[in-house]
Amino acid sequence: MATSVSSLDLLLSSPGKTESFGNAIGQVLRGGEVLALIGELGAGKTALVRGVVAGLGVPAASVTSPTFVLVHEYQGRLPVIHIDLYRLQKPEEAESIGLSDYLADDVAVAIEWADRFPQLLPEDRLEVRLAHRTRMTRRALLEARGSRSRSLLARIKKILRRSPRSSQSILQPDRKTSPR
Repeated sequence: MATSVSSLDLLLSSPGKTESFGNAIGQVLRGGEVLALIGELGAGKTALVRGVVAGLGVPAASVTSPTFVLVHEYQGRLPVIHIDLYRLQKPEEAESIGLSDYLADDVAVAIEWADRFPQLLPEDRLEVRLAHRTRMTRRALLEARGSRSRSLLARIKKILRRSPRSSQSILQPDRKTSPR
């Protein structure tokens, strides 16, 4: 059975815009959402999470990559669990850090390197693929997989439209990949 997938394709013109976009996401999180972050080293996954956490009322400077500790927890308007699967080799290792325990309705979860163990992720998730375009710019492709993530994506689009000044350079279609 084919599922409908909602998407958004953006060009983020700087690391600051990546954080600003994350901030917009954080402002509309309600709890229970899973952000599956995918992209190579340096693509902006942690910068995006810094913005998400700031959008929930936590100082962005408190966010660091959890590559070596695997999990960071932040308490803002709602709890955010920031997980990094980069160093894990087997699905059992992800299970041993309690990945499934973090997937609860009262928290938001951001998982870096989510593509390493997609079988452990909930079906309903917002996949955020970040890719280098130039040294400073990134392409962000968001794909909502499930009703909760489609609702989140609709709220993200709404907040970006509502504040055109701050989102002017965020909400740009990626002209090299988007059909005309």
